[in-house]
Amino acid sequence: MGMSAEDESAASPRDEEWPEAEKAEKLARGAALKWASGVFYRPEKLEGLGHYRRRETQRNNSIQSRLKSTVQSYLEGVSAGLEQLRSAAQEVQGVCQDLGAARWALLDSADHFQGLQQMRKLMEEHVQLASVVQVLPQIFSVHEVFSHILQLLHGQHLLEAHVELMMVEQLRDDILSQLHIRGLSGAQATVLSYFSGLQDLNESLAKQLWDIVGSSLRLVREDPVLFVTAVRIIEREEKIDDTLLLEATFLPPGRPKGWRQKFYQVLQDTITGARFHAPRMDAEGPGLAKHLAALQKDIVSELRVVKDLMVQCVPDHYNILSVCTATYHQALTSHLQEILREDLDKQGLFLLLEWALRVYHSPEMMGHPDLLPEVDVSALDPLMSSELVDQTERRYVMKVKASVFEWMQRTLEVEFKEWFREEEPETDHQGFFQSALPAIVMQMLNENIQVASLITDSLQQKIYNMALEELEAFLGRLREALVQCGKEHQQDRAVPKYYIPHLLAVLNNNLALSNSVSSLHPDTACKEVPGSLQAALDRMQKKATQLLLEELLLDLQPLCLQLPSRKWLSGSQLVGSMCEVIDKYAKDFSRARKPVFTLLLAESELLVTNQYLRALLQRKMVCKSREERGQLCHRLLQDATQLRELFCGLGLERGQQSLEAVFALRELICLKDPALLSLEVMGFITKYPDVRLRGACHQSLGGLQREDCQWAERCARLMALAGVPADHHRIPLLRRLLDQPVLGRHSCPLQLQVRSDASPHRCHSQGQGLRASWASLSGTRVSPKGLSSPGLPPQPSPWWLPLGPSCPWLPQCCSHPGCWLDTCP
Repeated sequence: MGMSAEDESAASPRDEEWPEAEKAEKLARGAALKWASGVFYRPEKLEGLGHYRRRETQRNNSIQSRLKSTVQSYLEGVSAGLEQLRSAAQEVQGVCQDLGAARWALLDSADHFQGLQQMRKLMEEHVQLASVVQVLPQIFSVHEVFSHILQLLHGQHLLEAHVELMMVEQLRDDILSQLHIRGLSGAQATVLSYFSGLQDLNESLAKQLWDIVGSSLRLVREDPVLFVTAVRIIEREEKIDDTLLLEATFLPPGRPKGWRQKFYQVLQDTITGARFHAPRMDAEGPGLAKHLAALQKDIVSELRVVKDLMVQCVPDHYNILSVCTATYHQALTSHLQEILREDLDKQGLFLLLEWALRVYHSPEMMGHPDLLPEVDVSALDPLMSSELVDQTERRYVMKVKASVFEWMQRTLEVEFKEWFREEEPETDHQGFFQSALPAIVMQMLNENIQVASLITDSLQQKIYNMALEELEAFLGRLREALVQCGKEHQQDRAVPKYYIPHLLAVLNNNLALSNSVSSLHPDTACKEVPGSLQAALDRMQKKATQLLLEELLLDLQPLCLQLPSRKWLSGSQLVGSMCEVIDKYAKDFSRARKPVFTLLLAESELLVTNQYLRALLQRKMVCKSREERGQLCHRLLQDATQLRELFCGLGLERGQQSLEAVFALRELICLKDPALLSLEVMGFITKYPDVRLRGACHQSLGGLQREDCQWAERCARLMALAGVPADHHRIPLLRRLLDQPVLGRHSCPLQLQVRSDASPHRCHSQGQGLRASWASLSGTRVSPKGLSSPGLPPQPSPWWLPLGPSCPWLPQCCSHPGCWLDTCP
């Protein structure tokens, strides 16, 4: 299916002219070959070759006919366009010829126009002269019009006066405008001099207008005609100003007047000056309250007048109600700041805060039903900024703090004087001692907190924090006063006469304060007491308890000094006398409320136990025989049982008592088997690690730690009590165990029980293992190599520390008053 040589030669010029045609033809031939190879790849398909050829021939003919018709239509359109361009060119050429003829005609007539120029000038002069002749009567009557306008102003016929004034101004402005257009600036001064009275009339009219605007609130209620007249005149002048500003060719003298803006300024100055620029008022107490009440009443009344009456007298675009509301708001903001610059008392600061934050937005003022919904100050800035509110609140808190301190100090002075009166403190309906101090203090603090809650939550929280700080400081001063009272009582126990009842009243007062603190919190559901305040309450309770126990100790010490003794061992009623003293004090303690009473009983029992054990361990008496040891055990059992029954009868449960240490000591002394003595001593001291005396063990035990010395000392005291000679003591180096019960478990405040922090000691002994011998309770000795009791084989001993007679086991008595605890400094 290739092409012949003639076809290629014929196609080459076209290909040179149209290079894309060659590429398109090659692509078409390639596509045709691909199609033919796919159709005629089988011999039997060649029979349809004629059919395919005819079909393709028909398709080519159809395509060629469409192409011919398309080309023919394009050629026809090109012919029509060429014809239109030819006719347009001919018309343009005709127009050019006509314009040339017109130009030559105008050039020929130019000489005739020169003669009309003089005629034009004469015409203009004629028109000007005619205008001057026309206004001459008005110009000559200007001064007469001035006099008439002045009469109208005096008669308050403002509209008529303003009409004539506008006519004179219009005449003057027209003359000045013509002079300005013609550049005759020198003549303007003559015109202004001729119309000089016009400025005085304008000022007189303006003065009357601003007087009317200044009295607008009164006039709209009595006679709104004058106010409406003033507004109409202002609007006329405002329109004249707008017209002259739009033309912007010539502005006459005194324009623009801007009387609408002046109207707003005068109105604002009137509002501000009438209420807020008055002479300085009394800025404290009732004077400030009256001033704020008058402001509240007047502002609401005047805004109601503006809303109901003045709005109807002015155009809507004046927004007179919004302008007046904003003016009052801004004036009040500045006025309150001026008042706050004064040294206000707490009442004045509270009045300002309450008025600005609560009253101002309430239905009593800006939220008044007669003002809503047109008056809305929520879109304006706050009357007092947040910084100013915070600053004012802090000033108020400082004033309240000073007042609270003063009142608390007076209350403390009165309370201190009450302690020295010759009568018991007052009692409540249950017979408990008390005073008015808790009620006065809590009422004072609670009232201040409740008053602050009327303002803001932040002020209430500030007052609450201040109240807790002042209450804590007050408790410290009360404690100092109690210490002072105790010192005076130490000098003379008869002063004050009712010392113990007043101490009990102090404890009851302290408990009442502790129970009432949570009621001060703004959140009633919160019952937590701050830690520092709780610590102050605990210190106060501890000091009062200490003073009471010092009194008890002073009465018990003479009896405890007789323990132990042969007289006591033989049946003396020393413990009975102690019980009488304790029972007497318990009757006094019963006038304290139950938690305080329980605490006093527990501390009293602890005191008695400590004094009893201390007296026994003072090494005043040594058992010389088994009979004496038996008497000692019997006496200990009787005394401990009697004391326990006494305290149980008073209401102190056995689990709260520490007398078990006396029973344990009695069991130790009653021990008959000397082989078990060391173990029992170790068990006793381990169970009651705080049963000890301070001794000077720095001679033979100088290399040991302080706690080891005290440990050895306690063991020596117990064995001395059991009758073991001092020159044969063998003291075990033992260590305390964790979480052992101690005698001091009651010496803690009611609100918090603290466990004894007993940590194990490190062993520093570098000695070697020794065999120990213990003296029997009857004074017999055993071999150092082992225990020689009948029936008992020699047993290995624990580590021992030998103590010789060179160690002075003399107790160092503490001189601190009321030192019944081993924790005494």
